[in-house]
Amino acid sequence: MKAAFTVKGNDLDADVDPRFGRAANFLIIDTETGIYEIVSNQQNLNLDSGAGIQSAESIVRHKADVVLTGHCGPNAFRTLTAAGVKLVVGVEGSVRQALEKFKNGEYQYAQTADVEGHW
Repeated sequence: MKAAFTVKGNDLDADVDPRFGRAANFLIIDTETGIYEIVSNQQNLNLDSGAGIQSAESIVRHKADVVLTGHCGPNAFRTLTAAGVKLVVGVEGSVRQALEKFKNGEYQYAQTADVEGHW
């Protein structure tokens, strides 16, 4: 399974970014092998609108199965779920910590967005 984390840095010890659409980077990891890549989200940081949708499309292009983040707005949520990507919100701490919790089944998949757009 490929899991995408919103991340403030560029490794497993970086903190999960609480923002989905305006996260600095995405860390996409194969949960079975531990191999990961960093995908920059710099192009979406300063958009007036559409950052969530653009970020969601980037996640879909990288073939992630699930996104783990702090918060996600309605447009990004719809884009992700329409593509079959699951979402976990309320994620905090380092990517390493969040990955362990995910592997241990400590998170539930979101059924809706948890913030309004432009958060």
